[in-house]
Parts: sequence; structure tokens; C-alpha cells
Amino acid sequence: MLLRMGNRELELGGKYLGSLRESNDVVGDPSALRARLEEDGYLLIRRLHDPAKVQAARRVYLENLKAGGKLDPARPMDEGAIAEGQRGAFLGGVKAISHKPDFLALVEAPELMQFFADLLDGPSLTYDFKWLRALGTGDNSGLHYDIPYMGRGTLDVYTVWTPLGDVPYDHAPLALLEGSQHFEKIKETYGKMDVDRDHVTGNFSNDPIDVIDQYGGRLLTSEFQAGDALIFGMFLMHCSLNNEQKRFRLSCDTRYQRADEPVDERWIGENPIAHYGWSAGQTVPMDEARRRWGV
Repeated sequence: MLLRMGNRELELGGKYLGSLRESNDVVGDPSALRARLEEDGYLLIRRLHDPAKVQAARRVYLENLKAGGKLDPARPMDEGAIAEGQRGAFLGGVKAISHKPDFLALVEAPELMQFFADLLDGPSLTYDFKWLRALGTGDNSGLHYDIPYMGRGTLDVYTVWTPLGDVPYDHAPLALLEGSQHFEKIKETYGKMDVDRDHVTGNFSNDPIDVIDQYGGRLLTSEFQAGDALIFGMFLMHCSLNNEQKRFRLSCDTRYQRADEPVDERWIGENPIAHYGWSAGQTVPMDEARRRWGV
């Protein structure tokens, strides 16, 4: 099977693209989950979320898109079909979606907070800011670490990528770069960047083959169903494949850490300040920054 990421066509099971390993076999055993996270750099857990809660959160999202004229009025709302002329959107911080009770019931569920308390061996918190994405036809996300966007508190922050609905291979599933948590030269350069301080474009690369040929590993991906989730740390490079469908791929990124560790001030509080300097003034292209860093 051939799948696309940006302008590249990758064969599933080939040199550049493989399959994620599931970790449901160690769910309920925090020490085994921590060992798996250390080994793989991620946890793929099927039905980490209650699928009914996912569908309720998806409905909140779709109602917002419908009100904004982004959905095809001739199709059932739940399909998420894209209206003519409409494009994808980043809706991070849109509290009309992310702080509705049905949405918070998913991403701040007591059982999810307890999962992280067990995993992190201490009370957990989640950032008040939620990262919401509606990927349109042809859209994808480039390869990046999360640390340049949220590295001012503890480095032990974990992303949960939650697809809001089923995501087959042609609907822009997330893909993780195998072993990228061990790319030490990248971690010491790109991994110490702060987009608001340094004004550098965020994605490390939009070409997975460029990175894999230089540093090794493969992209790892999967099809997802409502309730599934991917968990990974700040130093695991990831992207998404292309959305080949005429429907929005809806997803949410949420972040979790121990409650007693320092928190990046941009993402907490009643009205988080979020990114404030990233696009202020001249932005340094990533190609130029990589030349400076020698990566």
C-alpha cells in the first residue's frame, strides 16, 4: 500500500514507513507502561478514551464548523464533508469548542487524569489550552518535535493525540519517527529552540526521506478508531500523512505532566497567552536554522 506524506509517496512496510506497536498488553501496569514508553518513545493505546465521549466531543467540533460555513450543507453533519472552497483550520484555544462540557469530559476525564497520575507516579495536570485541528483535503503536518512550542517548564510533558472519529490511512493519521528521541544532535539544537524567542519556523522538515536518510528510523503509523490515542514525549518527531478525503480530519492534542513540576506559562490559566512572539518581526526559515546548527 502506498501512502503520501507531503510530496512523497511511501510504501507501508517498506524502508521508510512501518506500523506502530500497540501497548494495550501492558495497560494497568504503570511500570511496564513506563518501560514501553522508554523503549518505543510512545504508547499506542486502543480505546484509551470512551468512544461515546469521543463522539460527543466530535459533535461539538462539527457544530462549530457548521456554524462557520465550513461543512457541506448537502451532506450529514457527522461526515465532516468539506464545503466548496473551504480549507482546513487550526482552532487551538477556541474555547467555544475546547471548553464545552462534552469536550472537557473527554480530555479531562477523571480516568484519563488518573492514567497519567499512575504513569507519572504523582498527581497530574493538563494544560488549559487545547490544540484543535481540522485538516482539509491535501493537508498534512510536517515533521517536528513539540519541545520548541512548550519547553519553558518541565521537559517531562506528554502529548496525547486524540483522533475525533475513525481515521483510515488516507485520512491523515499521525506518524511518529522511530528512534527520533535519540537524535542527540537534533535535540541539542532544534530541540533547544523556542519559537517565541527565536522566531524560527516550527517544522524541522516537510520531507521524511530527507530526515530518515540522514538519521535513520522509519515513520510509523496506523489506522485509528474513535477512542484510540497516541501518547509521546516532547522529543519524539512526528507528522501526519496527507488527508486524501474530502472530509475534515478532526483531532485534538492535549498535554499532561506532573502537577508538582514547573509549567510553561503560555498554556495555563483562564486565558492562556499562547504564542506571542513567533511571527513577530522576521521569521528565520528552518532551512537556514538547520544550516547554522549543522543538522
